[in-house]
Amino acid sequence: MRFQMILVAIILCSSTYGQKCFIHPSVYEKLQQQSEVTILVELKEKPSFPLYQESWSKEKKSTYVYQQLSTVAYKSQKSLIDYFIKKRLEYQPFWILNAIKVNVDRNNLEEIALSPQVKAIYYDVPFSLKLGQDNSLKKLQERAPEITWGLNRIGADKVWQMGFEGQGVTLAGEDTGYKWDLEGIKDKYRGWNGSSVDHNYQWHDAIHSISVLSADSLNPCGLSLKEPCDDNGHGTHTAGTMVGSTADNLYGVAPKAKWIGCRNMERGNGAPSTYIECFQFFLAPTDLDGMNPKPELAPHAINNSWYCSQGEGCNASNYIYMEEVINNLKKAGIVVVVSAGNDGVGCGTISNPPAMFENSFTVGSFASNDTISGFSSAGPVRIDSSGRIKPNVVAPGSYVISRTLSGELQGWNGTSMAGPHVAGLVALIISAHPALAGQVEKIETIIEQSARPDDAIIDCEGLLNSARPNHVYGYGKIQADAAVKMALLLKTDEEQRIKTGFTLSPNPAKDFIKIAFNDNLQHTIQIYDFLGHAILEKFLIQSTGIISITDLPKGIYLLKIRETGSSRLFLKN
Repeated sequence: MRFQMILVAIILCSSTYGQKCFIHPSVYEKLQQQSEVTILVELKEKPSFPLYQESWSKEKKSTYVYQQLSTVAYKSQKSLIDYFIKKRLEYQPFWILNAIKVNVDRNNLEEIALSPQVKAIYYDVPFSLKLGQDNSLKKLQERAPEITWGLNRIGADKVWQMGFEGQGVTLAGEDTGYKWDLEGIKDKYRGWNGSSVDHNYQWHDAIHSISVLSADSLNPCGLSLKEPCDDNGHGTHTAGTMVGSTADNLYGVAPKAKWIGCRNMERGNGAPSTYIECFQFFLAPTDLDGMNPKPELAPHAINNSWYCSQGEGCNASNYIYMEEVINNLKKAGIVVVVSAGNDGVGCGTISNPPAMFENSFTVGSFASNDTISGFSSAGPVRIDSSGRIKPNVVAPGSYVISRTLSGELQGWNGTSMAGPHVAGLVALIISAHPALAGQVEKIETIIEQSARPDDAIIDCEGLLNSARPNHVYGYGKIQADAAVKMALLLKTDEEQRIKTGFTLSPNPAKDFIKIAFNDNLQHTIQIYDFLGHAILEKFLIQSTGIISITDLPKGIYLLKIRETGSSRLFLKN
């Protein structure tokens, strides 16, 4: 019934130029209750990326994407910002999405809606995070130095023994904040050099006011903080799962990775603008005054252990701008890891942003008995009629041990706990093969193809339970040691040319691959799947050749030159 009412209430406003902008009905609903509302004004102009190359390094990708996004936003927002200044309206511009947050009354709203630059106007609706932890947290004191069940199950310890612990990699998280100076977490903070701390470019607080959903106005941390603080404990627990470790307790997947953070919720209550602000900070970290952005300091992956339901303000009319932000982050070479949600194993329960989006790397949860956790949301994604198979993978999420605000170790449950395992795995992969930094598609494919598959436990119309991926386990349960071994096999083109005598491009590929040999001899090309099954054979009589792979399903394949025995892995998108 409410959905029908929203459809009827959609309001279109036309400008004198004959163009139309969309105003979400909640804006007018709130203006009936109060004289001013906070809105997000989305502008029409979007950037293009004409020079973008998938083969670029992460630093080059993030710098280029930042430059394109910020340039378009600066130019297209100028006239609106001049209007806001003239009217003395409180506003906040964004460039990661070409939008402006602003406080308006009804008259201001109608004038803004007439601007030919404006595409849509939304109410900046706050929502409440579902934390995804159990209600009977068990404190663990004086734990033995053995690793937690989850790290053991995914083979993280085997990767450490190979010498890869996340060194050289930066992970980020936006959450309820972080208690940065806890034992086992402090020494992993990128702002700590071992003797002093500098929070510039390492921390941002997107919470500038008390949420209307909070019970009181006394936030235990405060607002617009210049140093990390966690007003709930949820964010700290997830950070520990990414990087945490001490001499006595091993509970972080990538104990030598660094982390940076952003607070996007006020005691568990967030709003679209607070998410966007944190995402923007991560794409181009700034100093503590929000100035002098440095996209070259962008993290390699972002953990997002939160989601927004329709009942809490996210709906079909505003999904698109959050998805645009996720798309821009991936283009910038950043892996966006998102928890699937805790609505239970039922058909289509993955129905909230950002877990539902194609370019989010969505993570469900499995338990220590190696079966799916009962709370873990499942696919397919039906809310947008896409039928998209989610999650991508599952990771340990039941009774996950990590740090709390008091410094104690506690076991929590939720896909919020599963997501950080995957963010940590990204760090292990990059530390094993640094050339993969910024190659998001390759990293995600490695994680998917190395996962342990399992059959879905629920029947959903039109879907095969044994499919890979399927709507419960995705591609399967993450396996860190297998993923890292796979990453080590993917070498750069130059390394492969020297070693094998040929180059292979593009990699990853979609429709075809081009092979270029250093000699003019005849060669027989053989392609095998990752299980060793022969898929294709082709004879080349020239130094270069094109092979169609259109009919191959997405995955990792081995290309072998029969005469020399040289081989090369490639990814099919």
